[in-house]
Amino acid sequence: MARPPPLEELPRCCHTPPIRSVAPQILAGSLKAPLWLRAYFQGLLFSLGCRIQRHCGKVLFLGLLAFGALALGLRVAVIETDLEQLWVEVGSRVSQELRYTKEKLGEEAAYTSQMLIQTARQEGENILTPEALGLHLHAALTASKVQVSLYGKSWDLNKICYKSGVPLIENGMIERMIEKLFPCVILTPLDCFWEGAKLQGGSAYLPGRPDIQWTNLDPEQLLEELGPFASLEGFRELLDKAQVGQAYVGRPCLDPTDTHCPPSAPNHLSRQAPNVAQELNGGCHGFSHKFMHWQEELLLGGMARDLQGQLLRAEALQSTFLLMSPRQLYEHFRGDYQTHDIGWSEDQASTVLQAWQRRFVQLAQEALPENASQQIHAFSSATLDDILHTFSEVSAARVVGGYLLMLAYACVTMLRWDCAQSQGAVGLAGVLLVALAVASGLGLCALLGITFNAATTQVLPFLALGIGVDDIFLLAHAFTEAPPGTPLQERMGECLQRTGTSVALTSINNMVAFFMAALVPIPALRAFSLQAAIVVGCSFVAVMLVFPAVLSLDLRRRHCQRLDVLCCFSSPCSARMIQILPQDLGERTVPVGIAHLTTTVQAFTHCEASSQHVVTILPPQDHLVPPPSDPLSSELFSPGGSTRDLLGQEEGTRQKAACKSLPCARWNLAHFARYQFAPLLLQSQAKAMVLVFFGALLGLSLYGTTLVQDGLSLTDVVPRGTKEHAFLSAQLRYFSLYEVALVTQGGFDYAHSQRALFDLHQRFSSLKAVLPPPATQAPRTWLHYYRNWLQGIQAAFDQDWAAGRITRHSYRNGSEDGALAYKLLIQTGNAQEPLDFSQLTTRRLVDEEGLIPPEFFYVGLTVWVSSDPLGLAASQANFYPPPPEWLHDKYDTTGENLHIPAAQPLEFAQFPFLLHGLQKTADFVEAIEGARAACAEAGQAGVHAYPSGSPFLFWEQYLGLRRCFLLAVCVLLVCTFLVCALLLLNPWMAGLIVLVLAMMTVELFGIMGFLGIKLSAIPVVILVASVGIGVEFTVHVALGFLTTQGSRDLRATRALERTFAPVTDGAISTLLGLLMLAGSNFDFIVRYFFLVLTVLTLLGLLHGLMLLPVLLSILGPPPEVVQMYKEGPRVLGLATPQGGRLGWGASPTLHQNFARVTTSMTVALHPPPLPGAYIHPASDEPTWSPADSGSSNFGSRANH
Repeated sequence: MARPPPLEELPRCCHTPPIRSVAPQILAGSLKAPLWLRAYFQGLLFSLGCRIQRHCGKVLFLGLLAFGALALGLRVAVIETDLEQLWVEVGSRVSQELRYTKEKLGEEAAYTSQMLIQTARQEGENILTPEALGLHLHAALTASKVQVSLYGKSWDLNKICYKSGVPLIENGMIERMIEKLFPCVILTPLDCFWEGAKLQGGSAYLPGRPDIQWTNLDPEQLLEELGPFASLEGFRELLDKAQVGQAYVGRPCLDPTDTHCPPSAPNHLSRQAPNVAQELNGGCHGFSHKFMHWQEELLLGGMARDLQGQLLRAEALQSTFLLMSPRQLYEHFRGDYQTHDIGWSEDQASTVLQAWQRRFVQLAQEALPENASQQIHAFSSATLDDILHTFSEVSAARVVGGYLLMLAYACVTMLRWDCAQSQGAVGLAGVLLVALAVASGLGLCALLGITFNAATTQVLPFLALGIGVDDIFLLAHAFTEAPPGTPLQERMGECLQRTGTSVALTSINNMVAFFMAALVPIPALRAFSLQAAIVVGCSFVAVMLVFPAVLSLDLRRRHCQRLDVLCCFSSPCSARMIQILPQDLGERTVPVGIAHLTTTVQAFTHCEASSQHVVTILPPQDHLVPPPSDPLSSELFSPGGSTRDLLGQEEGTRQKAACKSLPCARWNLAHFARYQFAPLLLQSQAKAMVLVFFGALLGLSLYGTTLVQDGLSLTDVVPRGTKEHAFLSAQLRYFSLYEVALVTQGGFDYAHSQRALFDLHQRFSSLKAVLPPPATQAPRTWLHYYRNWLQGIQAAFDQDWAAGRITRHSYRNGSEDGALAYKLLIQTGNAQEPLDFSQLTTRRLVDEEGLIPPEFFYVGLTVWVSSDPLGLAASQANFYPPPPEWLHDKYDTTGENLHIPAAQPLEFAQFPFLLHGLQKTADFVEAIEGARAACAEAGQAGVHAYPSGSPFLFWEQYLGLRRCFLLAVCVLLVCTFLVCALLLLNPWMAGLIVLVLAMMTVELFGIMGFLGIKLSAIPVVILVASVGIGVEFTVHVALGFLTTQGSRDLRATRALERTFAPVTDGAISTLLGLLMLAGSNFDFIVRYFFLVLTVLTLLGLLHGLMLLPVLLSILGPPPEVVQMYKEGPRVLGLATPQGGRLGWGASPTLHQNFARVTTSMTVALHPPPLPGAYIHPASDEPTWSPADSGSSNFGSRANH
């Protein structure tokens, strides 16, 4: 076979023979603005495609260069794992409050928590036994003895733990001993027993005594022994106020047979094991009974009580170890001799803490043997960070696997037995191009400063691949189905003209959908939505500009009859192929076996001024002899043409006449849609069944929407079956406690607003979710502690005054507290005359109403903060600005110690609370609403306050989440309507599309309820994005219906045949992209992304290929082009064929208003009838009809 000429040498026009006069056929269409505007837009696309084809090599090179450069932006990508940065609503009151807190206190919390939870392996078993407590002691002791070696130093618990309220002592020896002995804050049920002291690792040395540890330390006895050698009166009073007593040595021993059990233990002599439930009833205490009370709810879970309220049993134990924050650890050891040689920094402090925490969790989980009756669950803040980092990491194996699967699918789909006509390389190149576009889009996001998160790394690469490949299939499908005879130089222009509108419409709707999803004010989801919109935009550019260059290059390969993929080799199949062009046909013959023939002829168009119609004059029919049998021919469709048979349509190439294909070889999705699916679907009974089915599905989904609950907990995110998930499940079940604070801001006078502050505390304490303090304990707030301390030193002053130990002129003989009261009582708050000794007996530090006199409120605050460190630490006040330091010197003789600097007006203080019983999102919402109401009421009294804590950071979004979701969906549906109406130029069709999309969204929401998927910001984003993704399944069918002729049934059938294959392949490609999500280690990814998106894809497929065609066949808009037949005098003539070839010629006397256009014509022989098809009268001649007549998207190119 001769080598074909180069593309540039091929003729652009067919042969024009002489003219012969016959009666013409006239096709007329109404002069509609939509048709004209779309024709103009498609003309631009045609020009774009032709230019890309002419310069395909340059376009491909520049496109790959640009996308590759953008992909390099991934090198600067930042993955955000901070929960506050990910989940706190942008611009919300919570974010403003959080910003205020950080401005006053800094970025970090005061401490970090490490927790141990112990439960019985047999569910429901009582755990309040000495044996169970002994196992808990073993696990806690093993974990507390952790040491890590970093930077040449050894770090243990005593060095890095959080110590609350270490007092300042003037005696250097006592101060050093206290620094070494001061206990770590450990909230544990073991503190009810002497064994709780074993968790404290500090020790001190005194000459003549064994090492002092909390296991053998009796503070009262120690002070008596040291009394003759040092003045410890102030320290003694401090211990008395804190109610330290004998500390741990006065508590019962869990194991009274322990040789180290102190003689002072209540059961030392009896050697009887204590009643654990009785000892734990009411909670436990640290070394200070007054300031370190651990309530039962912090230590025990699954409690049961008798009728008198006494504790009987429990199912879980919890111990909590508090560590310093990185900033605190850095400040603590900055300048210390232990770190001066290692360049101590805050990053090193953070590394030390994380290493210790990981080792803590590991040893605690391994502390008990597998056959033990109890099990230990351990967790730390480092564990949570590790989970978030793992959750945010890109799984290279799944990404590579997903893309390889898509490559294989695209290649196999486009491969053909005919090597020269196969497009496997195009499929491979298309998938790789989309992958590059996804990488470039993410790189652009990184360059724009949009942070990445788990949703970006775990979901977006697969979702974007599935969406992007849809358009690749559609473009390749249209490229191979261009009208035969189209000049090769215009093949790409013809392709973009036919499909560009659909690709633009779906891509724009997807981008609009994701941009609208960015209305959800959660930073993680806003970033995901913006990144998805940018990635879809990059994919759109790649598909519209770069992929056409790939198709153009492949066209050159196919024209040269080279092998697919191995393009350097010629096709061995090429010798079996012959090329049949329209001019190759005889005047009245069609080769046997040709069931369907399309050819390109010349026609003429003009505008009739009288009727304002566009009249297209088509050439006359020639007498063609039909083949003996051809049951599969059609006057409207070609049986070839799907992404499974991209080269099934004749491209000017046929097999030899003697060659016939097997029936199975002619089967494809278009054939199935034309001959099986559409006739069945568009029967009256089938339509009714489809409407009833989707109506029932909608009704069932509406019920399912009532089952959807709000919420998203850590147990939903952490992989099931892991130790972390077991801990979180146990914590949620037994210890649903949350530390919160009621923050008071600046902008009001604290001194004159004490009554309002007390009322605010009372109102907040009365909330259902707030854990009340024991009846025997005063409220744990700074204002109560401050007032009680003032009342205590006032009582001491009264006693000293009555006994004469304090007089108007001297306080040295009085007690420490009496001397402090003396100094406060003489303060006036006046800078000019700061002291007034006459006030000693005329005023009180706390008046009869329980309020502190405003004039020395801030002076007294300075004294309290300096003199009561344990009370200040227990109150967790976190004052800002912090009051100045002031040391009380009872023996000062200069009088300088009488001048006390007043604290600055407070801008930040807080009351701590514990919330309990919060299991469901409704519980959180109720607690949040109650707290906000209390703050609003206080605001009316002039107190500016807000609640703070994790429930308010992460659950307040649910107060307005459904409203935000509804608003975003409604706005998006309106935007979709406007975009579709603008590009389709048909509001009627746009309304039907939006109706179907709204049904899909409601049904997806309802199915989520049946699947048990909770509503949070993540499903909201998917639900909002479902509107844009649903356009992929509807707009192609709608556009095919809109641009064809005939009855509604006929047009629906025609639209189905043209779009069934690409829509189905698009759905399959999306499902393949999502398939890799099913292999995620995180159940959250599987349930909240894979399941939801898979259901969305299936719903889109059903609605796009079943419901929408039925609705269009019933309610569809009228066609844009109406076919009319007119007869007139000689307009065209058929010339005598030259060389036995078929050709058409224009009359030399053609009217000047006529313009020459080229349109595709299809000859079909005896087609089977379609629903609603017009049956032509019997004729001696077969009918010529325009292929895709009137179609402006899938049909021919006409310059009207």
